Amino acid sequence: MTAERVELIRERLQQSLSPSALDIIDESHLHAGHPGARDGRGHFRVKIVSDVFHGLPRLARHRRIYAALGDLMQTDIHALSIEAHSSNEI
Repeated sequence: MTAERVELIRERLQQSLSPSALDIIDESHLHAGHPGARDGRGHFRVKIVSDVFHGLPRLARHRRIYAALGDLMQTDIHALSIEAHSSNEI
């Protein structure tokens, strides 16, 4: 199930944000027994580079990512750690 979730996250982010670099790490195993993990949703870390983020403050970048993920934030993702950069920041 976790590999499927990672692939869903990847597809949504690629479609909406056209990243030049994208790394998705499933950290769910680090949160086993955590109260927030009991509902079966996962913990993920996303590292993404996209020109869509150029000139946007951190909060706006995160909002773009949450919008791209849509309903996955309610159905599959419990926690999401984000590192979002534009290509000119790398």
